[in-house]
Amino acid sequence: MACWLGRSGYVDQTGGGGISLLDAFYYATVSITTTGYGDIVPVSDTARLLNTVIVTPARVLFLILLVGTTLEVLASHSRFLWRLRRYQRKLHDHAIVCGYDVKGRSAIDYLRGSGEAGEIVVIDTEKEAVDPAAADGHTAILGSGFDREVLRAAGIEQAATVLVAPENDDAAVLNTLRARELNPKVRLVASCREEDNADLLKESGADSVIVSAEAAGRLIGLASRTPHSANVINDLLKSGTGLDLLERPVRAAEVGIVPDRSETFVAVIRGGKLLGLTAGEAGALREGDRVVFVKANGEVADEL
Repeated sequence: MACWLGRSGYVDQTGGGGISLLDAFYYATVSITTTGYGDIVPVSDTARLLNTVIVTPARVLFLILLVGTTLEVLASHSRFLWRLRRYQRKLHDHAIVCGYDVKGRSAIDYLRGSGEAGEIVVIDTEKEAVDPAAADGHTAILGSGFDREVLRAAGIEQAATVLVAPENDDAAVLNTLRARELNPKVRLVASCREEDNADLLKESGADSVIVSAEAAGRLIGLASRTPHSANVINDLLKSGTGLDLLERPVRAAEVGIVPDRSETFVAVIRGGKLLGLTAGEAGALREGDRVVFVKANGEVADEL
């Protein structure tokens, strides 16, 4: 405005003649941003006075706003990092769930039903999934489950369990690889839609792989033949109600005993290998074994 009102006191060093409205806007822009190419300059006392009174304060105000905004962004980022580090120090033996769709929510519901949920951190790439996770009381992070910084923000180094349940198998493989890289000792359970990808997930570092489509199909087939058996399986998959399928170490008094299938024992885990009870495959229980068993809800299982 000062340049336009006092245009008779300005000169265009490029020889472009008088100062046009466009020239005035151009001069104001390069002046406020402290660029100042020197092609348009005030030469009269009036123009220089207006420039000093109007343009210089505007330039200073612009710098104050620029510096103030930058400092606010840096301060906000620093506060965020401080809160993040403070929160991460509290994380220990927690569960990380990659994916908050039906599979992820169901897995969390089971953990809660078993009373062993503890702290749960949810990672999802969609804001529409992160917001409900936060509303459900979980720590929710918007990002990819195979991003190093995202997993570190979730406390992957201190996590006890990682549940990989994204929407597609490609993401499941990448999530599994990255989680295993950052924490070689974490218990890692992954899900996939296709049976062909189960071996790939195990090779990527998953301790257990659940094929969701195959499992649902088998349960549907079982229900078509023996609906009550399917109901029992469904009940076993719901922790805290009816029957629960659990695992515990062998007690000292049980060492040397051959498990009877008529009891609640279902399988024996020896040296990391799952042994069935048919045809004496497991044999007598040994020290260090773990047994998989069924208990009715309400009973107290020792040494869980």
